[in-house]
Amino acid sequence: MSATPFVFSVLILQLLFASQPCHRFLAAAADGRWQLLQKSIGVSAMHMQLLRNDRVVVFDRTDFGPSKLPLPNGKCRNDPSDTALKVDCTAHSVEYDVLTNTFRPLMVQTDVWCSSGAIMPSGNLVQTGGFNDGERRVRTFSPCSTCDWQETPNGLAAKRWYASNHILPDGRQIVVGGRRQFNYEFVPKTITANTFSLPFLLQTSERGVENNLYPFVFLNVDGNLFIFANNRAILLDFMKNKVVKTYPTIPGGDPRSYPSTGSAVLLPLKNLKAAAIQAEVLVCGGAPKGSYVQAVRGKFIGALNTCARIKITDPNPQWVMETMPLARVMGDMILLPNGNVLLINGAGSGTAGWELGRNPVLNPVLYKPDNKTGTRFETQNPTTVPRLYHSTAALLRDGRVLVGGSNPHAFYNLTGVLFPTELSLEAFSPAYLDTKFNNIRPTITAPKSMSGIKYGTKLTVRVVITGKVAKNQVSVTMVAPAFNTHSFSMNQRLLVLGNDKVAALGKATYDIDVTTPRSGNLAPSGFYLLFVVHQGIPSKGIWVKLQ
Repeated sequence: MSATPFVFSVLILQLLFASQPCHRFLAAAADGRWQLLQKSIGVSAMHMQLLRNDRVVVFDRTDFGPSKLPLPNGKCRNDPSDTALKVDCTAHSVEYDVLTNTFRPLMVQTDVWCSSGAIMPSGNLVQTGGFNDGERRVRTFSPCSTCDWQETPNGLAAKRWYASNHILPDGRQIVVGGRRQFNYEFVPKTITANTFSLPFLLQTSERGVENNLYPFVFLNVDGNLFIFANNRAILLDFMKNKVVKTYPTIPGGDPRSYPSTGSAVLLPLKNLKAAAIQAEVLVCGGAPKGSYVQAVRGKFIGALNTCARIKITDPNPQWVMETMPLARVMGDMILLPNGNVLLINGAGSGTAGWELGRNPVLNPVLYKPDNKTGTRFETQNPTTVPRLYHSTAALLRDGRVLVGGSNPHAFYNLTGVLFPTELSLEAFSPAYLDTKFNNIRPTITAPKSMSGIKYGTKLTVRVVITGKVAKNQVSVTMVAPAFNTHSFSMNQRLLVLGNDKVAALGKATYDIDVTTPRSGNLAPSGFYLLFVVHQGIPSKGIWVKLQ
């Protein structure tokens, strides 16, 4: 009897929340805040990429059947080879405008399911592969208010499904692996259109399960590629097609790649003027060996609760293990402007795959790489929306993290299932965006957004900080916008430029002198978000083009 008023109150609160418009706040505290941006964009966000005009390209797959967003002006996609719908008058891609919280439908011609991509030095999104008629396509999306997808048939030499991409110092994009593809190739093509054999991918493929798809690929500071698949990694000289280093297997030997999907980041690169720059990789979560087969049989094994960290530039590199506060499979790892890492989305048991995840992990976790071991993890406020298989996340220029997707079904299933197809977009605001930090938060006044910067030169960044300034706690960072899908943010990269000098100019204005990265091995040419961080609190970013 005493419980009845409580239940009634809960129902009233739920009805009030359900009736609120978009941009409502779901939770607020010192550990981050959630905000519903759009209840539905009509498309499930399986892939996500921020562009230099502060718009985010989102897409799922063309063979989901009809989406909940019509194409404009009576347009339809006519595709005789589509496995679900030959004539489809709905969109499977949208462009989300961050600044206005609006979106418009886009039109992809072929199936982009489980594809990959990266932003080219020009600022265009070049996106590769997919399923069925999309497996050898190269697609381009340019940042403009009326642009749409452009497609190149046979732009790839091999069929690419579940591959990973990265921008190289010479401006090309490398495409690594994919289902039954133990090789790599380059986009755009130069003299040769051949693929290059990579036996490591065959060696890490498990019969019937694979566990080496969407390999974690990072450009090392020496210009070689760190490639992680399953439970181990190599350093590849892609120009000579030669493995120059083989790393140890992660302790425990459990797989971390799709479908035992963990996530990984290249930790922030620092001391960029040093003769020898250190690079570290962090791999977190995943599913124990055998989890995929067990999940197919209806038994959902608990996810891994460990992270493995390795200094990939060391002469004798070794993995160092850490324990997360929450086990997580299918989580995303996002580099924040202040150098911390956000672990977000995912499940507590099962694996990637249709209907194979259970126990959604609603709480993000913050990882502070510079803290002492044992004090690096902080659990954040939870969302109310499960984000399982086919979820995405991306850092925005204002420091929020855009979160979308989650469709663990072969089609759009919005009712009558354990975890309905999710069409909403949310934003997670880390605690550094709390208004109590406004007096120490920098505001960049120069250079202007879209300014060009050169390699290895002095750059002066002017900021306004209204409160007391700790000059030794002022730093400039640069972040490459990442292509996010299947728990991996391709081409994600953060460089800490630090500060050479901080000069007070009066009226709360300061000039910060920094030195830009010295080569494309540290930061390939292209568009970056530049932030000023003061006492761990970042400014809003500005776009700069490194060239």
